[in-house]
Amino acid sequence: MSELELTVNRKIAAPREKVFAAWLSAEMLAKFMQTPTHSNGPSRVSVDAVKGGRFSIVMLANDREIPHTGTFLEIDPYSRLSFTWESPYSLEDSIVTIDLAAIDANTTEITLRQVKFQSDEARLAHIGGWNAVLNKLEEAIA
Repeated sequence: MSELELTVNRKIAAPREKVFAAWLSAEMLAKFMQTPTHSNGPSRVSVDAVKGGRFSIVMLANDREIPHTGTFLEIDPYSRLSFTWESPYSLEDSIVTIDLAAIDANTTEITLRQVKFQSDEARLAHIGGWNAVLNKLEEAIA
């Protein structure tokens, strides 16, 4: 097991409440939780947005389907989400934590942290992936 971790920060031009809601909406997740390249459109998503609830995100890339699942560990409205992250490229006990801070009424700072990776190469690939996800979140939420 590796204790490697990553942190990605981003400021998004949207109210914190809207950004928070996007992470719990199947419709919004389908728009921004996609592969960094070769995405074939919206992902297939199901979400049970309660503590202990499960989610499923199937990203579509070229002729492949990349499944991601997880369990919500913490849902603190408008400020923090934490969930397990299960994918073919992650360790079973990898955890993602998203902290949201209001910079002003229409700007939110996101700090996304993920812990536990198979290798430094996997960690670096996830940095690219999460940055692409946050780019798509900015587009979807505008």
